[in-house]
Amino acid sequence: MAFINYVTQIQFEHGAIALLPQECVRVGMTRPLIVTDAGVKAAGVLQKALDALRGWDVEVFDQTPPNPTEDAVRAAAALYRQKGCDGLIAVGGGSAIDCAKGVALVATHEGPLTRYATIEGGSALITAQVAPLIAVPTTSGTGSEVARGAILIVDDHRKLGFHSWHLVPRAAICDPDLTLGLPPRLTAATGMDAIAHCMETFMASAFNPPADGIALDGLARGWSWIERATTHGNDREARANLMSASMQGAMAFQKGLGAVHSLSHSLGGVNPMLHHGTLNAMFLPAVVEFNAEADSMQRENRLERMARAMGLSSGTDIALALRDMNARLGLPSGLAQMGVRRDNFERIVTGALADHCHGTNPRPATAQDYRELLETSL
Repeated sequence: MAFINYVTQIQFEHGAIALLPQECVRVGMTRPLIVTDAGVKAAGVLQKALDALRGWDVEVFDQTPPNPTEDAVRAAAALYRQKGCDGLIAVGGGSAIDCAKGVALVATHEGPLTRYATIEGGSALITAQVAPLIAVPTTSGTGSEVARGAILIVDDHRKLGFHSWHLVPRAAICDPDLTLGLPPRLTAATGMDAIAHCMETFMASAFNPPADGIALDGLARGWSWIERATTHGNDREARANLMSASMQGAMAFQKGLGAVHSLSHSLGGVNPMLHHGTLNAMFLPAVVEFNAEADSMQRENRLERMARAMGLSSGTDIALALRDMNARLGLPSGLAQMGVRRDNFERIVTGALADHCHGTNPRPATAQDYRELLETSL
């Protein structure tokens, strides 16, 4: 039996940041802690949230690292408790939102973070005591503002997933205007992250027709608008469509992801300085080719359905189209350009086999399959 659930209240419009106070009131926050990062602060986007909350008693944690860590979660949770906060507002990309989810968990649950990791069987230990969270995305990529999971690097350096419906933000404020100043390279990398989510969850074999429909529409929007958003960053229509693609990808991926993410999660744990969205862009062409032979892909004509959403004539054109898109967006041509070496492969393979996304790839991947995917993506 399939379990299908869409639960987030979403405010999606240009200028939606002005709705932040009313959403705080709705969920019962009176003293929020804003979780963000130095880049969002330097870009002036944090100030827009603070301006919307003028007159409120607000605390700020602005030390979220590019790949959020258990150490950062602990530090923010300590500030949350010290200041007597009663809720969280994440302002940033997936790193800030995932960090805030970790804080919402650690501030209200006992024991080390690892105890609650999905791969450790910890999802059932996450309760409704999780602190309320409002997510304000400032990139269009992860879609974490509507997702039930967080990806965090724990103290033993593993990059683990934490999943519970209690971690879903109580509200998502999707204001495309907050992404207008995003640099081209980051627009491209996060946009390909959104496209990877839409494609990979559509390829997953689980039964979830609503997720399939949302993913295909998100793919069409992302594929049609990512170049325009990258090259013309002030195009509000392009920014809105890319933000929608990001949101839709994450709404859909409750269905499951696959080998793209098991590899990128593992490699991101090996080298936390590597950008998650860029890694997904590197792995996606090879994984699409690998998955093409899966029974569910062929039975349900999934390659051709993705090709139609992308405006391509055939499903066999997808992998090449993805590589061409990466090149046009100015992304690396492969993992080698990102500093990945073959002597890292065994660690990456070990982590991928243990990742929570490994089991939902439509075609089961062996250790040797992962080695070949790495080689193809190098």
